[in-house]
Amino acid sequence: MTFYDVTVPISNAMITWPSDPAVSITGTSLISRGDFCNLSELKIGSHCGTHIDAPSHFLENGRTIDQLALENLIGEATVFEFKHKENIDVSDIKQLRFDNVKRVLFKTVNSSYWKFSTFKKDFVYLTKDAAQYLVDKGIRLVGVDYLSVEKFESQLAETHHTLLRNDVIILEGLDLSNVERGRYELIALPLKIKDGDGSPARVVLKST
Repeated sequence: MTFYDVTVPISNAMITWPSDPAVSITGTSLISRGDFCNLSELKIGSHCGTHIDAPSHFLENGRTIDQLALENLIGEATVFEFKHKENIDVSDIKQLRFDNVKRVLFKTVNSSYWKFSTFKKDFVYLTKDAAQYLVDKGIRLVGVDYLSVEKFESQLAETHHTLLRNDVIILEGLDLSNVERGRYELIALPLKIKDGDGSPARVVLKST
């Protein structure tokens, strides 16, 4: 049995979405300066690093992060790999087998982008038609290996809307660099933020 931590570490130097708050981690109490204990103040956006989008991220009356069903966040998941792709379209998705699959994670060149210090605008994204196909197949969770499932500077956020209005959980910001395609047990737990639109998550894959 092998565990894979596919979470991007949260740090002051981490890449964030250009319009999102920057991460700030400040030590407010430090043993090294004579304080009783180490204590830090965290300032982060709800969608920083490896995170989960709740439907309320784009839907006014959508389910919030604390209302997500745990059975969709824990269970068997399949990692599919796409190489040399600009996007993942319905023609790509149709080539995959979804027998008894409810959670899908897409590994792309994006996973190599975490080593860069600047945001990459040309990351691989999921098209609206591909998202609809996944909905039609009964998929309950979709994971991607960069900060958004959507094309950068998309004005309508159609991929997000397609998934979220059908209560499909979106898991973004995975680092799948050290994971091979195949089936795993997924554990993806966000912070339980009341009425939250999203949350950072610690995400682990366990070989089955």
